[in-house]
Amino acid sequence: MATAVSAPVHTAREAMIDSQLKPCGIVSPPVVAAFYSVPREDFVAPDRRKLAYVDAAQPLGNGRELMTPLSLGYLVEDAGATPADKVLVVGATTGYAAAVLSKVAGQVVALESDPGLASRARGNLAAYPNVEVAEGPLEAGWSAGAPYTIILIDGAVELLPAELIAQLAEGGRLLTILSGTDRVSRAARGRKQAGILHLEPFAETAGTVLPPFRQAPAFRF
Repeated sequence: MATAVSAPVHTAREAMIDSQLKPCGIVSPPVVAAFYSVPREDFVAPDRRKLAYVDAAQPLGNGRELMTPLSLGYLVEDAGATPADKVLVVGATTGYAAAVLSKVAGQVVALESDPGLASRARGNLAAYPNVEVAEGPLEAGWSAGAPYTIILIDGAVELLPAELIAQLAEGGRLLTILSGTDRVSRAARGRKQAGILHLEPFAETAGTVLPPFRQAPAFRF
């Protein structure tokens, strides 16, 4: 549920945009307006509301987190969503990324596997009429709403399940944080062409790998 916005919170939100997002190229007016209009403090743990706008991931329990504002900013800016787009947010946690995307896209499905986080997302997103919260395994996507013109994975990956790619419309875009073999995380984009999608990294940024998208350890002698 949204809360009253105080002047200090407005100032912190502006500082996040001006000092974290804009200097790194997140400058599209609709995207900037979306970040400004969504109260990030409503989506973090209650005892961390005063830290909502710092340049850091926000822990949510059970190893899950709200990614840094900059990491999400890279993905939302590059997605280039418009009201014609239907977006699947995979790993939606408490719903912040879905709320931001709802301001620029026509429809958003927020998929979460953790029952507690999904419940919080439903409460947080009740005021966003073009967002649907779905609960299920992240690696399976949400076929009931497919195809999607944009899929945004709200976390980092080492691999992409075929099920997600299958739910992306031909010509659709997928955005995520790619954890490289060099242990550097980078924002990455891909476009589905002839049923195939290749991820192209474009900016170093923070990201924690979501368990379902972890590469199995290679056996070594």
